[in-house]
Amino acid sequence: MPVDNSRLKGFYRLSVAERLATVAKLSGLSEEQIAALSSTAELDEASADRMIENVIGTMSLPVGIATNFVIDGESWLIPFCVEESSIIAAASNMAKRCLSSGGFRTSSDPPIMIGQIQVLDLDDVDAAALAISSSKTELMEICNSRPSTMVRLGGGCKDVQTRIIETLSGKALVVHLLVDTRDAMGANAVNTMAEMVSETIEEITGGRVHLKILSNLAAHRLARVEAVFTREEISDDGSAENGSQIIDAILEAHHFAVADPFRATTHNKGVMNAISAIALACGQDWRAIEAGCHAWASHANNGYSSMTKWSKNAEGDLVGSIETPLAVGIVGGASKVHPAARANLAILGVESSQQLAGIMAAAGLAQNLGAMRALATSGIQAGHMKLHVRNMAVSAGAISEEIEQVAERVRTQSGPITQQAVNEALKALRDE
Repeated sequence: MPVDNSRLKGFYRLSVAERLATVAKLSGLSEEQIAALSSTAELDEASADRMIENVIGTMSLPVGIATNFVIDGESWLIPFCVEESSIIAAASNMAKRCLSSGGFRTSSDPPIMIGQIQVLDLDDVDAAALAISSSKTELMEICNSRPSTMVRLGGGCKDVQTRIIETLSGKALVVHLLVDTRDAMGANAVNTMAEMVSETIEEITGGRVHLKILSNLAAHRLARVEAVFTREEISDDGSAENGSQIIDAILEAHHFAVADPFRATTHNKGVMNAISAIALACGQDWRAIEAGCHAWASHANNGYSSMTKWSKNAEGDLVGSIETPLAVGIVGGASKVHPAARANLAILGVESSQQLAGIMAAAGLAQNLGAMRALATSGIQAGHMKLHVRNMAVSAGAISEEIEQVAERVRTQSGPITQQAVNEALKALRDE
């Protein structure tokens, strides 16, 4: 469920325990969920050994909370699992800059996944495609024939489509099963259906079925988000004049990403800094999500380009939007196995996979703007290094209270923040 208010003033100044207590109270976390997120809680050995093969241990990553998000008129606290400094701060900052226009507005497609069946050795590919189209009702009935919670809740195979493609092995027929997976990501269900109909497809077409597997390019499962950032909100000093200058600089940065795949790759990595971090926190298949988002950025644009769109409206305010495939689930998989993933989903309190997709896309849009605004104004390193300096202090050998003391010294000194500067600050501290 959403929270009463995601504007947690001074949240970053609290201790880790105080932040967790604040989030737990706002989100109504249970004692078990609080324990799963505490600094000493780990995935137990037995659970880890069931999740993957050849387990030798576990590895922790930080979980932080992005604040200030208003999405579809409601306030949200959003968990990120990520190792890089400044990501959560940037997303929270940008979320605060679109509140006067109502925050982010989302629209997500029904959770339709694609199961692909490759059919080879066909005498007449066009006739085979026509035969499949004529038999789609039979094929859908086979797909939905097994007792299934997904089907009982209104999901299941909803359509069968065909594509004819040229490959290095010759012309091939590809059958697409369009499966509504409800609140699951759906990979297992889709793969099972593809295997169930393969023999029948061979009988119908006279061909040979080879691969039977879902596609991670979830082109029928798109999440869309739009937000308006006023000139005053996007500015450094609250003025429309300064905001207009920054908006023009942001649009020039965006146009670079639209035109150049080398820039677009890093630009889109910024989007995924948020989307993948939330996916990881909530036990999603973040590799599938990454693959689908980047593939869509190429497929939808006839060449690799920006995942996001930015423009000015009639008032001169900045308008941002994103449309990207997000195959996510709130039932099954790691989201129900890993205790921390369950706790993070409880913090979000989403009621459907579509709602989760919309929140992830909104965070991706905010993250993208944060990176572009920094690049177009002060440069991205200024803010990033101020937050990263604590990690640099640890690398230099600082321990306990020394870490923050060294970080503060380096932040307040003149000149660039470098590892050498951190090393010297630690030495000076210890020499005192």
